[in-house]
Amino acid sequence: MPHANPSETTPSLWRGRLQLLALVGVAVLPMVLATAMYYGDFFVPQSRSHHGELVSPGLTLQDLGLSNPQEGEGRWQLLVTAPQACDSDCERLLYLSRQIHIGLGREANRAAHTLVVAAADTQQQAQWRTDDPKLQIIQHSLPSKGPQGAASELWLVDPHGNLVLRYGADTEGKPVLNDLRHLLKLSNIG
Repeated sequence: MPHANPSETTPSLWRGRLQLLALVGVAVLPMVLATAMYYGDFFVPQSRSHHGELVSPGLTLQDLGLSNPQEGEGRWQLLVTAPQACDSDCERLLYLSRQIHIGLGREANRAAHTLVVAAADTQQQAQWRTDDPKLQIIQHSLPSKGPQGAASELWLVDPHGNLVLRYGADTEGKPVLNDLRHLLKLSNIG
């Protein structure tokens, strides 16, 4: 029975071990680095592609005291909130949400627009319905210590009811439209 020469097996044994370590390193090292980057918050790009204010993760319509008006329909929402009566900022955001919805073109069936207002008279509601029959109006008093301030705001809400982006009353339509188009492009839902 021939015996293996120890000088011949040692380099091939080391080469095999190095290859195994390289394979494990290629598979494990990126995961370890990504985890360290996530929790250590280093090498994270500071530039963003969205124009609105990113809402903290986990904030939903239920946190505003609302149920999802698009539940089961799987549509994104342009949600205008008016903590009091619908003032001029609210009217502007309402018009802006309608124009953004129209601006989506063939993707418009993937989105809806909704108004949540604390107080609105029947004449005002009738005017809104005349201007835009697709508008959903929810009369609801928003919580005073919620994520919204005392001003009217525009929100992008995903089909599951999660608040995604927030825009102030002074926002322009093009950045919101670009954000919504980008979300619709990336989304497999809605």
